[in-house]
Amino acid sequence: MSKSAGNVVTPADLLREYGTDAVRYWAASARLGVDTAFDQAQLKIGRRLAIKILNATRFVLGFGEPPPARGQVAVVTEPLDLAMLGKLGAVIRECTAAFESYDHAGALEAAERFFWQFCDDYLELVKPRAYAAEHDPAAAWSAVAALRGALSALLRLIAPLMPFVTEEAWSWWNSGSIHRAAWPVAEELAAQTADGAGLDAAALAIAAIRKVKSEAGRSQKAKVARLIVSGQQSELDVLAPVMPDVVAAGHVGAVDIIATDEPLWYEVIF
Repeated sequence: MSKSAGNVVTPADLLREYGTDAVRYWAASARLGVDTAFDQAQLKIGRRLAIKILNATRFVLGFGEPPPARGQVAVVTEPLDLAMLGKLGAVIRECTAAFESYDHAGALEAAERFFWQFCDDYLELVKPRAYAAEHDPAAAWSAVAALRGALSALLRLIAPLMPFVTEEAWSWWNSGSIHRAAWPVAEELAAQTADGAGLDAAALAIAAIRKVKSEAGRSQKAKVARLIVSGQQSELDVLAPVMPDVVAAGHVGAVDIIATDEPLWYEVIF
């Protein structure tokens, strides 16, 4: 924007239309030392992110709080939960390093990228297990504990850049301001040393199932009679521990796993 060119955009109307956090999102996306053009599309993305933060928080809190297990908090034990927390630990370290280098845009990018995977993949994969507390309490509460732990860390990662929506979401289940809470560290997670590859493998598998259902014009809740997975043994070894969550989320009946020398391939049979 240039005063002499007469193309200055005042923020008052934008703040009213999109919200303060959306405007801050656009500003935080600009990297230091780089000219940044005003882009109203970025405000729409920021507003969408703010709304998703509220909706995701409401959804996670809807599962309730894990009951104490032998005097301690619920234990995260399931492979997919451990993989998600392990990947989040790496994101926390990435965001921390970015902020320490005054790279606020890099910190926002890393936190936002993981947040959308958390919502679009992990939440969808884990919710059948989280809802099934009466059938397998330990597995269900593992999911709920992982969800709440990840949400707590994510809100704190995003709080410096989108302070108002994170403060609101934080207040629904915590006392005090999020801006006075401790900065997240990987060591606070239950699986800070776990490998996050399992989350990526499960995400690719459920995406393949979703794609076939969409192309076939079927509901995502449609039953799959058989899922055939073929690929190199190293890839199958990563996928195998998280396959139960893929089967539940994809409404899959039977699974055939075949080791080959080719890259991973999924065949869906209705």
